[in-house]
Amino acid sequence: MKWIKEFSEWIIIPFILVVSITTFVIQPTEVLGSSMEPTLHNEDRVYISKISHTLNYEPDYGDIVIIDSHINSDHTLKEDIIENPIISLIYQNQDHNVWIKRVVGKSGDTLEFKDNKVYRNGKLLEEPYIKEAMLDNPDRTVVVPENHVFVMGDNRNNSSDSRIIGCVPLDHILGKRLF
Repeated sequence: MKWIKEFSEWIIIPFILVVSITTFVIQPTEVLGSSMEPTLHNEDRVYISKISHTLNYEPDYGDIVIIDSHINSDHTLKEDIIENPIISLIYQNQDHNVWIKRVVGKSGDTLEFKDNKVYRNGKLLEEPYIKEAMLDNPDRTVVVPENHVFVMGDNRNNSSDSRIIGCVPLDHILGKRLF
């Protein structure tokens, strides 16, 4: 009986604590690809704050967010736990991907793409963080639906973002980049 008590004190309790912290508070992740260059590069390690996801906060303009790639299905607490990096190691969950993008539009915003530039609610966005000007981006207008955000990569000519995948539901924003 003493062995079981010691085992739970040294293994089970710390395991539950680490899983809880990486599910609800802070989580490391790795950048895969070049869609966020020059801000983030392939294989950079970033730490994300999960508090905004846990407390259902809407991200701010310019925030770099981590997105659950399964945007066409509901995101639940069960998925948060299963997709935790530590639980993924145990179950070898290779099916899950996350995307890292920058928030450009929030609920109710009208985004216009014209002359390879982005306008939000009629004002040209100043984007000193982008790698280069967009090329071959067709002119169009998008209204961001309620409880969604519009995200784009900083490497606009090499990013699968809301221009392709559509607006992202807020419950699929898993957190925002801390450092």
